[in-house]
Amino acid sequence: MILTPGNIDDRKPVPDLLRELFGKIFGDRGYVSEKLASQLLQEFGIQFFAKPRRNMKNKLMRLHDKLLSGKRSIVETINDQLKNISQIEHSRHRSPVNFCVNVLCGLIAYCHQPQKPSLQLEWLLPPYL
Repeated sequence: MILTPGNIDDRKPVPDLLRELFGKIFGDRGYVSEKLASQLLQEFGIQFFAKPRRNMKNKLMRLHDKLLSGKRSIVETINDQLKNISQIEHSRHRSPVNFCVNVLCGLIAYCHQPQKPSLQLEWLLPPYL
């Protein structure tokens, strides 16, 4: 995690955040940048995907990547549930310990929910795994 001032472009800390990762990254329209996508691919071997902005042309995607990008809404739903139902998002913690306890309790509460969204990624796994 990197904290930056509000006047810093959100795309600036992305390479530092992804330095140890590999594979594919799916972002929202705020991260769309041809320069960022090519930098991630050249330096880290990371493929970057995001919905193009309204004034941009669509690009062809592999079917597998298109199906994966469709799962992004489920991830957003889970994040929303963690923030709102499990009340993980809270900006005025008085100590780091309180912050960690709040996050842990929110995750436990989420785990005990009777119905949770599922990505159902079994179809994405290669048959040899």
